Amino acid sequence: MSIPNDDLLDSALRPKTWSDYVGQEKIKENIRVILTAAKQRSQSPDHLLLYGNSGLGKTTLAYLVALEMGKKIRVTTGPAIERAGDLAAILTNLQEGDILFLDEIHRIHKTVEEYIYPAMEEYKLNLILGKGPMARTMELKLPHFTLIGATTRPGLLSAPLRNRFGATFQLNFYKPEDIEKIIDRSARLLQIPIDPEAIKIIAKRSRFTPRVANRLLKRARDFGQVQNHNIITKEIAEHALSSLEVDSMGLEPGDIKILTALIEKFDGGPVGLQSLAAAAMEEEGTILDMYEPYLLQCGFIERTQRGRVASKLAYEHLGLKYPKTQRII
Repeated sequence: MSIPNDDLLDSALRPKTWSDYVGQEKIKENIRVILTAAKQRSQSPDHLLLYGNSGLGKTTLAYLVALEMGKKIRVTTGPAIERAGDLAAILTNLQEGDILFLDEIHRIHKTVEEYIYPAMEEYKLNLILGKGPMARTMELKLPHFTLIGATTRPGLLSAPLRNRFGATFQLNFYKPEDIEKIIDRSARLLQIPIDPEAIKIIAKRSRFTPRVANRLLKRARDFGQVQNHNIITKEIAEHALSSLEVDSMGLEPGDIKILTALIEKFDGGPVGLQSLAAAAMEEEGTILDMYEPYLLQCGFIERTQRGRVASKLAYEHLGLKYPKTQRII
């Protein structure tokens, strides 16, 4: 089956060296210390847990760890490991020192999670064969490996699993200047001439997220190509983002729908997540993972003990009058 073009582009844009990885400086520094110390001891690095919103570079960091250690990386996801046999097949195929990147680790099956504990701590797998009186335990020795777990919702990880990681790092939203550097680098890799003003426009609407920045850059390229322009100008960037319904703050129709529901149906709040999700016709998990982090970052929504509240900035952004009686509780 052929790989979609955008998937190939995303792989090409992924940083291949630490110097190419823009932002998250403190995390990069700490991880490199862990890796350097492990190489000096001729050991596998400790297991690492990375958490943060989607698109901030967790997968890229895992690939850079593998490159730094000179080892292969095996990539899978929590939901893909349904049985202990699936986990055994993955772990027994690893070589000494390999990296196992487990995305969406918070969605791993609880029955499988029990088998991960001895694999992480003692590099062995205890499998139960058969049922009833004929059941017996088989111990499989595993090569030393490093598990890198990634999640957008660390609170859903059980404490025993979370505590078995040697280090935990939270990836934060990027600074605007870092997003501009990422867009400039991606444009050079894609061989797309782009004006500095266009870079600033795309960066401002990229939700402080590299993956979104690259996605908007590729869509601006498409609009420029259709209009027979060999360079992305300020006008092309603005036209492309306007056509995609991405406003000046990077809000998309889903964000606007949530803010509008909060203000018009609940008088700006406070309102509980379940009620807001029903009014906006979105799943609670979608609001928590996709929309709310950026709305909180922009200051459009505030969390209170009684629920979500629309801020004065949200009213102003939507062109609505802010009620003087509005109170944050």
